[in-house]
Amino acid sequence: MEIRVEKVGGFKFRLPSSQWPRMRTDGIVYANDSLMSSIKNDNSLLQVMNVATLPGIVGPSIGMPDIHWGYGFPIGGVAAFDYDEGIVSPGGVGYDINCGVTLIRSSLTLNDLRPKLKEVVDEIFRLVPSGVGSKGRYSIGHQDLNNILAEGIDWAVNRGYATEDDREKTEEYGRMEGADPAHVSSEARNRGIPQIGTLGAGNHFLEIQVVERVMDPGTARAFGIEEGKVTVMIHTGSRGLGHQVATDYIKRLNESSDSVRDVPDRQLTSAFLKSRIAQEYMGAMRAAANFGFVNRQLIVNSVREAFRRVMHLPAEDLGLDLVYSLAHNIAKVEEHDVDGKKVKVLVHRKGATRAFPAGRKENNRKYRETGHPVLIPGDMGRASYVLVGLPGSLSESFGSSCHGAGRMLSRSKATSTYPASRVISELEQKGIYLRAASKKVVSEEAPYSYKDVDEVVASVAGAGISRIVSRHIPVGVVKG
Repeated sequence: MEIRVEKVGGFKFRLPSSQWPRMRTDGIVYANDSLMSSIKNDNSLLQVMNVATLPGIVGPSIGMPDIHWGYGFPIGGVAAFDYDEGIVSPGGVGYDINCGVTLIRSSLTLNDLRPKLKEVVDEIFRLVPSGVGSKGRYSIGHQDLNNILAEGIDWAVNRGYATEDDREKTEEYGRMEGADPAHVSSEARNRGIPQIGTLGAGNHFLEIQVVERVMDPGTARAFGIEEGKVTVMIHTGSRGLGHQVATDYIKRLNESSDSVRDVPDRQLTSAFLKSRIAQEYMGAMRAAANFGFVNRQLIVNSVREAFRRVMHLPAEDLGLDLVYSLAHNIAKVEEHDVDGKKVKVLVHRKGATRAFPAGRKENNRKYRETGHPVLIPGDMGRASYVLVGLPGSLSESFGSSCHGAGRMLSRSKATSTYPASRVISELEQKGIYLRAASKKVVSEEAPYSYKDVDEVVASVAGAGISRIVSRHIPVGVVKG
């Protein structure tokens, strides 16, 4: 199918529903001209159109500038479905439930850290296991796991692995209501128990950064971000537990008479939200999300320990405080204004970040007057960003923004194009120290296998969805 794309703004393109009778609504993609040229070469636009065919969709099927091909939904996709008449789709959340980002600030400058940077990275690499099948240093039993699935970060606070401030600065306060551990399979549990507190593989990473530039001083001050200071960014999710939850429910939906089967792509198999199987999936998905929040929090705890051990400084001098921890693979029940009416919807964000501006009741108390931090990782050779949502995000994208740079090359293409030795050498020339679980992942995650995050962020800023707060550059990287 030849896809018709119409430019309707400086950073906005429409895929009109008139080009395919199955589409119930338009597709909208936010990008600049350069990014759209490459997006057109990717089947993700067809996936935006496919999502627009699903029952109960409210508003357009949306793609962010970091959009690329995914399972069912594109990665970088957003779609909202009517709470009473719409669906939930595991493919619209993704296999890595609550894959997300945590940002830690510090009181250190690069001059403070540089003499011991390699030691700190090496110690983090030791304390935070990474790679496929990695096992964590935190020993938990089945009762602990059950509590994690039900309580989220509250479990970590009670165990001394998180502070009250950490909880205050985690999306949903680190605990998704409606989580139901009873609907998480024993296989998912068995995969999760040894992996808690681990980074994982693929595009998951832990990065020591320096705040290169602050563009919005007032908001940066409220976030605790200061130019020239060291920050730490963590990108991972619910590991094998979340993957197994997705696998279990996709299999069940493919076998269930309650599933919505009249879809253009089998990977979009869904269930009406009010059905029993949909509610069971929602309970399991929220439980997996709680696991993801705790997984990142235990990594935060290990990072703090690594800095204390190597820098020989007390916690109060290091200032390793959370800025925010958020999910970018999730489905959430929210209220939005649509065509002048307040509508209750289930918003799927797959490779997309909630970007609620000031005033939304969902914002944590710490950020109610500013809007919450929107954390956008780039690649290990360039930059990452902190943004804040604008009121335009509510009218344009159900309060959503991009989630990262977005892949441009497949992993196999990246591996054949960028030998690990070349990547490591180029990073060294930039003053970036890398520890990776394998040479293969170094090639797969080569910087130029990703889109230019500067262009991605400029696109959501230009579209009036988010405002740029600060730009962070990497100096030390741990890759799964």
